[in-house]
Amino acid sequence: MLRIKFAPLKTPLERRLQTLAAACWFVTLAFGGTLCLAAIFCLTFYTRLWWLTLLYGAFIFYDRDVCNKGGRRNYLFCAFPHGMLSTGAFGSFATEALGFAELFPGLHPHLVTLAGHFLLPVTRELALSCGSCSSSAESMGYLLSRPGGGHATVLIVGGAAESFYCRPGSYRIILRRRKGFIKLALKHGTPLVPVVSFGETDLYDQVSNPEGSWLRWVQDHFRKVFGIAPIIPLGRGFFQYSFGFIPRRCPVFTVVGRPMEVEKISDPSRQQVDEVHQRFTDHLLAFFEAEKHKYVKEPEKTVLEIE
Repeated sequence: MLRIKFAPLKTPLERRLQTLAAACWFVTLAFGGTLCLAAIFCLTFYTRLWWLTLLYGAFIFYDRDVCNKGGRRNYLFCAFPHGMLSTGAFGSFATEALGFAELFPGLHPHLVTLAGHFLLPVTRELALSCGSCSSSAESMGYLLSRPGGGHATVLIVGGAAESFYCRPGSYRIILRRRKGFIKLALKHGTPLVPVVSFGETDLYDQVSNPEGSWLRWVQDHFRKVFGIAPIIPLGRGFFQYSFGFIPRRCPVFTVVGRPMEVEKISDPSRQQVDEVHQRFTDHLLAFFEAEKHKYVKEPEKTVLEIE
């Protein structure tokens, strides 16, 4: 009917609940902050609980810098690709669903994200409870320099701009012009660890938005102003597989590579930054080529495109 592929009526309850959980996760990430702001507004002006929201607002102001302070050495995990919602990185480093503590004993992950997310009520508490921190230079510098070590700062290097390249089977990343993280690693002598989530880009497609189109123009300007890419996702729905905002049921394999040692240089020159950047790029490419045969269906046709 209308070329819509419907889910079988006899789908097991467990799979239905998994679909519901994925939908709740998407809504929380995409609209949680806005919904919570609306709830705070209603509680403040239309109920007798206005005093509670004022107290919470005062607490947020008092606690506003917590996102910047997020044994063993400290590491900088450089994750690719961003995909639509960084599902692989979130599941691997912001939760214990995949057993990070068991795989990396003594190491505490901190998935960094935009500082603006920590200004939104309620959702900021969810982010902090997952160990997330701001992606500002101040926050990352604090984590990388913590005495005693044992902290893994997880950075989605391509950022929101990379989500425009999210297409099934495509591994197109933004790295060539991203050098700030290299400078931070040099300042603190922090090893760089490549991380690739194979299958990340298969979870969603998106409405066609080629460069130069009016839609892409609007999306680019919105991202530059608000820091969020307003992608129109093409996933699946609750009872059909053809469209919707729920991620498609595809496996995502997050693979952590070998650390690349970085010499500590308090005030690195541009040339030193460029040299380490090139070395990391080569390290990432070699890692991708070595691992892709295990996790993608057509490894011969799959390449890592670097912008």
